[in-house]
Amino acid sequence: MAKVGFIGLGQMGKWMALNVLKAGFDLTVYDISEAAVSALKEAGAKAARSPKEMAGQVDWIFLSLPNTQVVESVLFGPDGIAEGAKSGLIVVDLSTIGYMATLGFAERLAQQGVVFVDAPVSGMEARAKDGTLTVMFGGDEAVFQTVYPVFQAIGNTIIHMGKIGCGQLAKLINQLLFNTACAAMAEILPMAVKLGLDPEKIAQVIVTGTGRSFAVEFFTPRILENKFDEGYPLKHAYKDMISAAEISAHQKIPLPMVHAATTTYQMALAQGLGDEDKGAMIKVFERILGVEFRKKG
Repeated sequence: MAKVGFIGLGQMGKWMALNVLKAGFDLTVYDISEAAVSALKEAGAKAARSPKEMAGQVDWIFLSLPNTQVVESVLFGPDGIAEGAKSGLIVVDLSTIGYMATLGFAERLAQQGVVFVDAPVSGMEARAKDGTLTVMFGGDEAVFQTVYPVFQAIGNTIIHMGKIGCGQLAKLINQLLFNTACAAMAEILPMAVKLGLDPEKIAQVIVTGTGRSFAVEFFTPRILENKFDEGYPLKHAYKDMISAAEISAHQKIPLPMVHAATTTYQMALAQGLGDEDKGAMIKVFERILGVEFRKKG
């Protein structure tokens, strides 16, 4: 069985790594958090002192990192994967990063015989823990089949989307639909309260009616309870909007709804809501209208 490396043991990565370990793989992990590494070591994983060291010890490396800049640093920075990689190494990026950057990373690593593919995942922490994530793969079919057993350990919907970069594009399309729904909810629900509707009653309508969406179903109950810490932080989610803006500009594709949603994200970040989840965008419009969409009492 192949030796597997896993870099990035955060909210999603720790569960994915544990599921890979439970599937019986020889697993080596790395993270800047010593506590995160210790937890995986206690479960039976080995630890590398750096991405460079890991690259010389394993056959496949999986990345679960917060953004494009961190992925680039892990790949090409001091003590990065590129410094220790041997020809034939496969690097699978489970992170959500920029499409253009993904193509560039693959090209740079190919020069030293390293295969870089993208396989971003969709699903929140509970699905990462359960091993039921959706995996969107971009890269060669042969590589897809090679690393498929690891995907089976972390997900139950695994789709080969096409060539390199197509995984990131698929994830972006999914996220933009989700993000615009969150932004729409943020501006419309305060209007309902401003006009006299009861938050709990209108919540019953929208989670069962035609206006429902995953955004509504997930965030509305939490907003009513004043909970804004159970989803992905806004400051990290904003990277999807940046990616969309880049593609829109470079490919001359008009995205008026996405650009409008981006403005809402920017307003929320400007108001210091970056550490809260996407549901917190509602606070932007609550403050403008002087209302709150919460349970009474």
